[in-house]
Amino acid sequence: MDVLERIDQQVKGHPVVIYMKGTPQFPQCGFSMRAAQALTESGVPFAHVNVLQDPEIFEHLPRYADWPTFPQIYVDGELIGGCDITLELHASGELKTMLEAAVAKAAEAG
Repeated sequence: MDVLERIDQQVKGHPVVIYMKGTPQFPQCGFSMRAAQALTESGVPFAHVNVLQDPEIFEHLPRYADWPTFPQIYVDGELIGGCDITLELHASGELKTMLEAAVAKAAEAG
C-alpha cells in the first residue's frame, strides 16, 4: 500500500488523530508535547502516530495536507492544524467541542 493511502486510512479511520514526534506519554519535541497535552486535557480519546518510528510517514505526511511541520492534528478527517492552532482552540474551549462532535459522529456511523 502506498504511504499516502496509509495516511488517508489512518486519518479517515479515527475521529481524532495526532501525527507527532514521540507518543503522548513520551513526546520527543515540545510542540508535540503541548498539542498532545491539549488533546489529553479535552478528555476525548484520540489516536496517535509516532512519525519518528515511521520514516515514510515522516517524509510524506507534509504532502498529504500541504502542511510542512509536526505535529499535525486531524479531526473528522480534516487537518485542523499544528500546535499553535490546537492550543488556541483548547484555550477558547472550541477544541473539546470539536473533538466530542467528531467522536459522536464516528459512533453514529458505526
